[in-house]
Amino acid sequence: MTESAPTGRPDGLPVDRLDPEARPFVELLTAVFPDIGGAVTDPVEARRLLAAAPAPPGEPPAVGSVEDRTVPGPEGAPPLPVRVYRPEGDARPRPTTVFFHGGGWVLCGLDTHDRTCRTLCRESGAVVVSVDYRLAPEARFPAPVEDAYAALLWAAAHIAELGGEPAALVVAGDSAGGNLAAAAALLARDRRGPALARQVLIYPATDMAGAHASYRTNGAGYYLTAAHMRWYRDHYLGPDGDPRHPLASPLRAELAGLPPAHVVTAGCDPLCDEGRAFAAALAAAGVEVTEDHHPGMFHSFLALHEYLGASARAVRRAGDAIASTLPDRKISGDHGGVAG
Repeated sequence: MTESAPTGRPDGLPVDRLDPEARPFVELLTAVFPDIGGAVTDPVEARRLLAAAPAPPGEPPAVGSVEDRTVPGPEGAPPLPVRVYRPEGDARPRPTTVFFHGGGWVLCGLDTHDRTCRTLCRESGAVVVSVDYRLAPEARFPAPVEDAYAALLWAAAHIAELGGEPAALVVAGDSAGGNLAAAAALLARDRRGPALARQVLIYPATDMAGAHASYRTNGAGYYLTAAHMRWYRDHYLGPDGDPRHPLASPLRAELAGLPPAHVVTAGCDPLCDEGRAFAAALAAAGVEVTEDHHPGMFHSFLALHEYLGASARAVRRAGDAIASTLPDRKISGDHGGVAG
């Protein structure tokens, strides 16, 4: 389930496996994203530069309501800001999705992933609880994992208030947030609750070793780079962190007994191979898995659903996976294990 190395062209340059529709967006994102691990080494400076980047054009997708609030953090830790998105329509019970944003455990927050959460809310018909967990290096592993689990416990305890169906609690996230979602699912299993109906993991980081082949084949030229990932990992784990810890590298965990998973992967992403390996390992452990693989897409492509057909399909399929957790719904058969 790994990507093979690209075949060289006669001029010696590698073949660009990226979908031509996606290339302009990769160039644009690369131009505005801080050169972390290169010219930019300080996380505070990286956050400042990211905050100064131009906002996406147009109005964000409309949902029924948006509410900012705080919820209890782990014992001894500060409260967690969350943003609750409720869909339009009647008040029938809905899935509840606890979402963790990407950004390498160092960057991003509620605002950077606002459009993604709105779109997931619309596509799934679910209440989405976006979590502003503590960032590294100020709060290194395992603090963000414990934040993720605390937010999950809060959502489970307040599911009636949120308008959710108790049997349809979902954990989700992209990139580093996918890592935290998988870790939260592990804790929910090992700490005996809350019960999860599904985990939705969008190009998740699952192995801190960074030794998979896609780190070499996709390590430069596709927006997220191998250098970025080393910078993120070093800040998240710190000098004494263990990259083999199962809550840091869920691919190294015992996976039996986890909830069903929907895993989105991109073929031109350094994290491609570990995401695909995680889907395969879940299946080998007896976990129900659907994998939505997009060979010509890149890390973060899901945020471009208004512009890229593959992104729109991926968001729709993720929304369907969430909606399928309602007792009277089934996941559609048009995407289980197929390439987009």
